[in-house]
Amino acid sequence: MAKKIPLWEPSEERKQSANITRFMERVNRRHGKSFGTYWDLYDWSVESIPEFWSAVWDFVEIKASVPYDTVVDDLNRFPGARWFPGARLNFAENLLRYRDDRIAFKFIGETQHEKTMTYAELYATVARLAESLRELGVEPGDRVVGYMPNLMETAIAMLAATSIGAVWSSCATDIGAQAALDRLGQVEPKVLFTVDGYFYKGKVFHSYANAVEVARAIPSLKKVVVVSYAGTRPDLSAIPNAVRYEDFLSPEKGLELSFEQLPFDHPVFIMFSSGTTGKPKCMVQGAGGILINQLKELIIHSDLKREDTILYITTCSWMMWNWLISSLGAGATVVLYDGNPMYPDPAAMWKLAQDHSITVFGLSASYVYALRAQGLSPGKQYDLSALKQISQTGSPLSAEGFEYVYSDIKKDLHFNSISGGTDLNGCFAIGSPILPVYAGELQSPGLGMKVKAYDENGKHVWDQQAELVCEAPAPPMPLYFWNDPDGTKYREAYFDVYPGVWRHGDYIVMHSDTRGITFYGRSDAVLKPSGVRIGTAEIYNQVEKLPEIADSLAIGQNRQGDQRIVLFVKLNEGYRLDDALKQKIRQTLKEKASPRHVPAVIMEMPDAPYTFNMKKVESAVTNILHGRPVTNRDALMNPEVLDYFERIKPELEK
Repeated sequence: MAKKIPLWEPSEERKQSANITRFMERVNRRHGKSFGTYWDLYDWSVESIPEFWSAVWDFVEIKASVPYDTVVDDLNRFPGARWFPGARLNFAENLLRYRDDRIAFKFIGETQHEKTMTYAELYATVARLAESLRELGVEPGDRVVGYMPNLMETAIAMLAATSIGAVWSSCATDIGAQAALDRLGQVEPKVLFTVDGYFYKGKVFHSYANAVEVARAIPSLKKVVVVSYAGTRPDLSAIPNAVRYEDFLSPEKGLELSFEQLPFDHPVFIMFSSGTTGKPKCMVQGAGGILINQLKELIIHSDLKREDTILYITTCSWMMWNWLISSLGAGATVVLYDGNPMYPDPAAMWKLAQDHSITVFGLSASYVYALRAQGLSPGKQYDLSALKQISQTGSPLSAEGFEYVYSDIKKDLHFNSISGGTDLNGCFAIGSPILPVYAGELQSPGLGMKVKAYDENGKHVWDQQAELVCEAPAPPMPLYFWNDPDGTKYREAYFDVYPGVWRHGDYIVMHSDTRGITFYGRSDAVLKPSGVRIGTAEIYNQVEKLPEIADSLAIGQNRQGDQRIVLFVKLNEGYRLDDALKQKIRQTLKEKASPRHVPAVIMEMPDAPYTFNMKKVESAVTNILHGRPVTNRDALMNPEVLDYFERIKPELEK
């Protein structure tokens, strides 16, 4: 095998100034070690797990009113290990540790509308909103949710809610009312924050009607708080107990925040699975686990410092929004961008990066491919001298995508490709500012994450496609699923294939020469066009309402460095799949779900594969379309239908 040549290697100066180097030196002093490389540190972090997480706690300076009794009660209980029992802390307090005149938030809308807020102003505003929530009767454990764009008010609402110990959940306004209700309605929130509309591609989308539909369908709501962003100031009488944000915000000035001191594993976020087999699962995540892991990833892996300005192209439906907001814990300036990143032209975000001296820029693989397809060279058009890191996630990026970043954006930067999941609001694989970058490879497993690649026999393998697993507990793993009292859904989601080992559902290759990781997409039925997680059930729920459609099957096909949705439909008698029906299907999904749910290809099928207990099997067809073996034919009630998908595979490869 020819020796790989790195695309980038950090300078000695960069290594010496990196936060991870300071962390390693502290570990060496505390534990009498002499670690000099990332891999020394990584191997120790997964062999001495309690000592590692204790070192992270101290390094990122977790604020706790009561110290922990022990780091973890039992590492052999997986799932079920309890982290930092005895500790009392507050999630929001750790993100609001700074109260000075440095800029905390810059909001930049697609309309070029800009606002800034200092750390002092942020603290004061969160205190006012928290006071209003307390007066309403919001208590620890209550749910507060957002159906919002990526606004300052969205982040302020999350911080205010979690300062009280309420549990936050959110989804963006670009998903339809039913999809939002399938998520937010399940958790029975007490308060909903929403908005009158949003901007996308230069157009105003009046989303208030969707908000009305969602709010009316959730009987647990005591208050609906409406932010005016699109400037329409709609009539609020259509929603019971609705109030404008500015009227809800307490008028009192100079309030001190009273941060509820709660156990390390007190819930902080409810994130949603993709809804592959019905309504999305609600993953309940603990305040301390999310906090310590996100600060580890931001401060140690991403080298985030007080003087940095960080931007991620994200919405509040995606875990990267939660991850981005935790940058407040490092005291950095957080840029909140809302809108289409390609508007008014494909170079728009790079002008923004230049004008606002962005140092850490987060983007998706699909965005990189779009830039490359446009033939853009942002590094030649704009002054990107401040940019020290690009963070990339969402879906796997090809080696050519990596090369494009270095040839056309900037030669000397840390390209930090990361991957993990909504499940843990963090990363299994991530970069390190002291390691080289190789084309198509994430640099390393995350510190403290005992990641392996398992074959079908549950054996760790190098240099071949296999399942990503994690062999040991880690603090950010979900506490439990909502409405799953005995933990059955939780165990089925992660532990049924390899008992006692977390199976994540990604195909990867772990490279023996570099120890880097290449991702090959999902091994389950989750669709990820442009990096956005979509459940197949969300598509079926709309398509199968049409009188023409008897059944449907949605598959994510990896193609040209991204993923596209291929929809197969079985027609009722008397109908044919002509252009008019295809357009009707697309329009239905666009209006009832979202534009991201619209398939790239629609084809007719004789039948969908089913198990004997009548579960639709997307994975078998996904494997066929990607040239992988189908290993569960015996579990199918009608395995003969797979012959059709094998026949049409060449047509879909064109």
